[in-house]
Amino acid sequence: MKRLMLLALPLLLASSAGVTAKPAKPTKAAAPPLEWMAGPPGLPAGAQMAVVSGNPGKAGKFTIRLKMPSNYAVPPHWHPTDEKVTLVSGKLVYGMSDQLSRTAGEALAQGASVTMKAKEHHWVFTGDGAELEVSAMGPFKITYVNAGDDPRPK
Repeated sequence: MKRLMLLALPLLLASSAGVTAKPAKPTKAAAPPLEWMAGPPGLPAGAQMAVVSGNPGKAGKFTIRLKMPSNYAVPPHWHPTDEKVTLVSGKLVYGMSDQLSRTAGEALAQGASVTMKAKEHHWVFTGDGAELEVSAMGPFKITYVNAGDDPRPK
């Protein structure tokens, strides 16, 4: 019997090779798909927006995604609170001044962020389009340096 067990042991070990117990990984719930809509009325026409968290129309922290088409620009403006802008994809150039310049400014690298400080005059424009994530404290407000640049009805 001992001899039979000794002969069977290598077969048993060989048949279980590669089978290892692994602890189960917790599954991460999939985030619901973003619901895209026309951009906020304070931005020039053509942008799309999706709310990631919070409510940009109310007091409190919010995060939105913005899709901006090719050659899209937001003229010099400012916000009453800090605004963190992260480039998700595409090309975005920004500048901190009262005059938009297509030859000056800094290109934001994909995945990189920049914080536009409260009341700091800034502007952005895209190359072939861009998707951004913007986080700030609401309610969202935008004031254009030149009132004639404001796309909202007078």
